[in-house]
Order: sequence, then structure tokens, then C-alpha cells
Amino acid sequence: MNTQPELAWNDVPVCDTFAEAFTTVGTRIIVTAVSESWVRIAATEVTGYATSVIACDAEAGVEKFLSPEESPDGRPGVSLMFFAFSRSALEKAVTNRVGQCILTCPTTACYAGIPVTDPEKALALGKQLRFFGDGFQISKKWDDRRLWRIPVMDGEFVCEDRVGSFKGVAGGNLLICATNQSAGLLATEAAVTAMQAVDNVILPFPGGIVRSGSKVGSKYSALKASTNDAYCPTLRAETNSDLPEGTGCVYEIVIDGETFDDVQQAMCNGLQAATQLPGLLQITAGNYGGKLGKHHFHLAEVIAELKRR
Repeated sequence: MNTQPELAWNDVPVCDTFAEAFTTVGTRIIVTAVSESWVRIAATEVTGYATSVIACDAEAGVEKFLSPEESPDGRPGVSLMFFAFSRSALEKAVTNRVGQCILTCPTTACYAGIPVTDPEKALALGKQLRFFGDGFQISKKWDDRRLWRIPVMDGEFVCEDRVGSFKGVAGGNLLICATNQSAGLLATEAAVTAMQAVDNVILPFPGGIVRSGSKVGSKYSALKASTNDAYCPTLRAETNSDLPEGTGCVYEIVIDGETFDDVQQAMCNGLQAATQLPGLLQITAGNYGGKLGKHHFHLAEVIAELKRR
């Protein structure tokens, strides 16, 4: 459900609608390595195929890269966030991904980015991966935390025993309508860069951008979601289009975050950055009439927040 533009920012029409997001369970891990290049390789591998829980085991992405001074062991690092529908699903996804993509990656170590304050909400990580050590693994105390030293062929893989979790928010979004692909991509890239400056959020899709926006359901019963035809420029004459005249391209940005305020802050940054570039016809957001999730990010409130800055 979207409405006609009644708002504007930087002379770009903004629809008076809301982005609809849902509650998830999230966690954060810190991965370090001997060099920034190996940190980036590890981050790319462990967050691959993690764009949407519609078909992936988790939604995941880079929160931020860490300097040696910011990381737990004085080496280059990265903060990664993961989201799933349940704690058990999240634990399985993170353990599998760290086991397959971090344990295997040269020189890496893995630490909890969320402290364990409630044992009932903790995710077993090194506690499960330690068995790869085949009895040669060693437990190590680090203040009140427990690490596992797992022997591997370039030395040891150090991994935190458990990592904390939190109730997160997934699915905040902006839809950026532009005259053509070039203008749309430049504006959306600018929005992504501005959003990535916000802590506690990730943009799980490739480069932070979605070109295949979806709607709930399909004419094919086996599919949970299908192409958002109302926002496909090539279908304007064949469907009930929501696009303004002259639209040649639409890109979506999806935001997952630790809190409602974190996601809204990212949306503010993104809308501000995108609307400073030429070729935009409209900014709107995707919702399903309030039936999908309880978290509603009203674009009128996003603009009100920008005015308060």
C-alpha cells in the first residue's frame, strides 16, 4: 500500500507512506585476521547468500571494519551482524557459516560482538566448533569469557565459546525511483554510503542494493514472494503501476538493525544523501498494509527527523 507524494525533501517528491519491518533475533561477531585483505575475504565469504530470510538461512552483512586499535586482539577486524526469525535458526546459521567460512580462512579468529548477559539467550559458537579439534582443542579463559583454541594447519583458530543475541528489526527500506538506471544507481549508491556510517545496522543485499524488489505471494503457489510488478518500469502498461511518469529504474535498500532508532537513523541518512543527486522522481517505501510486521517507519517522521538536524 503506497500513496501519492504529499511530502518532499530537496525538491524530490516523497510518498506519505511507511516501510514495514518485523522483529528478528540478531547477533554480532568480530572477525580478525593478519591483514585487512584477509579480513575482507573472510567477511565476504561468511556473509554470502544471506540477503533475505525468504530463502536464506540468515540475513547478514558488514556493520563496519575495525582498526587494530578497535579489535579484540590488536589485528585488523570486522564487525558482522546476522539476523534470523528464531534463536535456534540463528545459532545454526552462524555456527555453520563460521565453521565453513571463518575456521577455514587463513589467520582468522572469531570473537563475540554481543556479550552474554543472559545464558538463555546465548548462541553456542566455539562450544560447537571446538569438536573439529578432535580432542586436541584447548579451553582458554579471557577474564570472564571462554575461548577455544582449535589446532589448524597454520597454527590455531581462536573462537569465542558463546555469543549473545538480541531482538532486532529487519526490513526497513527505501524505494528510489529515477529517470534511468545510471541516475538511480548513483543516487542509491550515495544513500548506501550514508547508511553505512550508522552503527548497529547492516544492508544485507549485494552492495546494499536490491533490484528485484518483491511482494508477498505469487500466482505460483510454491513461491512465498514474487517480483514487485507495481515497481517494474517495463510492466507499467500491463499492471497496476505505482510509478510516476518517466520512471526508468527503481532500486530498493533494505536495512536490518539492532533497534528501531538505528534503522530509522539509517533511513534518514539514506534519504538525505539520495535526494542531493539529480534524476530522482520519487522516494517511497514498501509495506503490506501493516500486516507483515509491527515496526512501521513513516517517511513523514523520517523527514521530520531530518528537519530537526
